[in-house]
Amino acid sequence: MSKTPLSSRSHLSSPTNILLLAGILCIAINLRPALSGVGPLINDIRQATGLSNSMLGLLTTLPLIAFGVVSTLTPLFTRRFGIGGTLLGAMLLLAVGIGIRSSGGIFMLYFGTLLLGIAIAFGNVLLPGLTKRNFSSNSGFVTSLYSSVMALGASLAAGISVPLAHNYALGWRVSLGVWALLALIAFFVWLPQLPRLKRSEEKRSFLSAMKSLGQSGLAWKIALFMGLQSLTFYVVLAWLPAILQGRGFDAEFSGWMLSLCQATGILGSLAIPTWAGRKKDQRGIIWFLIITELVGLVGLLFPQIGFVPLWVSLIGFVLGGTFGLALLFLVLRSQDADSATELSGMAQSIGYIVAATGPIIFGSIFDLTGSWTYSLLLLILIAAMKLYVGLGAGRPGKV
Repeated sequence: MSKTPLSSRSHLSSPTNILLLAGILCIAINLRPALSGVGPLINDIRQATGLSNSMLGLLTTLPLIAFGVVSTLTPLFTRRFGIGGTLLGAMLLLAVGIGIRSSGGIFMLYFGTLLLGIAIAFGNVLLPGLTKRNFSSNSGFVTSLYSSVMALGASLAAGISVPLAHNYALGWRVSLGVWALLALIAFFVWLPQLPRLKRSEEKRSFLSAMKSLGQSGLAWKIALFMGLQSLTFYVVLAWLPAILQGRGFDAEFSGWMLSLCQATGILGSLAIPTWAGRKKDQRGIIWFLIITELVGLVGLLFPQIGFVPLWVSLIGFVLGGTFGLALLFLVLRSQDADSATELSGMAQSIGYIVAATGPIIFGSIFDLTGSWTYSLLLLILIAAMKLYVGLGAGRPGKV
């Protein structure tokens, strides 16, 4: 554990914590661009590689599989290398994975995608633990801050991917590869944090912790809420541009609609965790988010209604809000920093395995039916399931 006294750990005004928060935000902005830049370029990748929709969906699903496998094991890495060292290695691995993905060939495309997925998994799991340990009295605000920065990174990548590839004639490989530079910047910004983030001295049994979590109904509801909201997020990330292009909009407009979706996600990420962090019971917030999501999905389901930017904005706001809320649950429902990391690992492992099925199933339904209607109906069903587990996760209590 950090040697910083408990009384000063959660103060945002502490110079040490200000520097730590800056480092957290640098890591957070790297956790989505490598993924969100793929959707707008999906037609370019299809034309260059000849891959089917199902195989293209794997470009989004493969990182989720990596999330599912690596998330549970992350506490083992932090016991060996500490949180600081694990995150530093993750940023380096992220830069390498992005570079390999853009280097050429279908094998390198998928191998690099797998590596960057492993790197992002470490960041996903460890940021809630850092929040619990260093910012426990400001957990809602800090979660809002870094989850909104994650959404900002996703929005930026979604918006500029097509212009970089087409307007500047860089091609889709370079457009996806530029984000390696951002990961390297985060590596060097995070480097000074290593002396400040000591490894935990508490020897907790990893297997007994996982067994205990597996017997907790609350932990499972948090995990499934994490998984279902992530499933919707990655389906939208992978297929929203294709849905809009299938309805007659051009690639650039479709890319900017995905960017708009991510941008309103920033608002959701800022507003919802801050609001939820002030409440002991978050069930009313769950109702608000799911109803808003259903309005957006129904609007998107019937293209004759029009108002595409409105429906996309509503969906984006909810995606940002539910993601930030899922991260906040990891902090609010845990006892301490170590249990927050363990709950985060368990919830994100199960959650992302659930989420990994989304893009492939969504694309496969379209391959079978030739219509996006049935795929969108799946998202409405997922929203109903999300309401059920979210109400359980939003009830006051500790794992």
